[in-house]
Amino acid sequence: MTSLLRSIAVAAAFLPAAAFAFTPTLMSNPETKTTATAPVEETVIEMVTTEGNIKILLYDDTPLHSANFKKLASEGFYDGLLFHRVINDFMIQGGDPDSRKAAAGTQLGEGDVPYTVEAEFVYPKHFHKRGALAAARQGDSVNPEKRSSGSQFYIVTGRTYSPAQLDQMEQRMRLSKQKEIFDSLAAQNRDTIMAMRRNRDQAGLQALQEKLVAESDTAVKALHTGFTPEQREAYTTVGGTPHLDGSYTVYGEVIEGMDVVDRIQKVATDSSDRPLEDVRIISMKVLGKPDDK
Repeated sequence: MTSLLRSIAVAAAFLPAAAFAFTPTLMSNPETKTTATAPVEETVIEMVTTEGNIKILLYDDTPLHSANFKKLASEGFYDGLLFHRVINDFMIQGGDPDSRKAAAGTQLGEGDVPYTVEAEFVYPKHFHKRGALAAARQGDSVNPEKRSSGSQFYIVTGRTYSPAQLDQMEQRMRLSKQKEIFDSLAAQNRDTIMAMRRNRDQAGLQALQEKLVAESDTAVKALHTGFTPEQREAYTTVGGTPHLDGSYTVYGEVIEGMDVVDRIQKVATDSSDRPLEDVRIISMKVLGKPDDK
């Protein structure tokens, strides 16, 4: 039993945690939250950048994020902002309002609007395939609800994976999720565990551990922790960032201009992943429903 728990912990440690570490955003009023909106239709946004034009389709089943992005775009919020964080074979990130007039070399990524957006995980339908549009957010330690930044977004580039690599990733995901569930159950039984320790009840601790491991194993089997055929097809052909799935809200995708995204992801950057030469969003325009294009 101990070896199983050790395996869970070791597997979790091998997850690419650095890839989850989007630069934390500092909210001027983090208590302000969006939780509801009117239904939205799929909408196309044209983003004009210094590297070319990108057309993005906003999904209709992520209404909070899509309506928010559409509103900010229509108001000109993004006009003049930089892609302040760029990592080749991973993603390009923008939406920090502090980047509009930032001097060269200034570290960016903490600017935001004064609200967060409730997570909308439509998973596994929407996942981190190449070209996916998703919301940046603060880390789990300060943001356990996984609420999204109100303005910062990223576009996935990623890379391709072999079937064997996806198999290994699935196993790590399951073990990590099982450890997460086990830790939660252990926290719920903290008083019992502490009492057993005080009483030196080793048999009771062993029995409880086995019970919690069995419960966490049952719980993780009931969850969707594997890749769908659609995900496997995408990740082995066009690529993406599968380790982000289910942790960040995906609410749109690039439908034209991935060549522009690729040019941006390959620019030279400094130690903070900021492009050495500014890559700027000149403007955004709401084009309407995809059928109108």
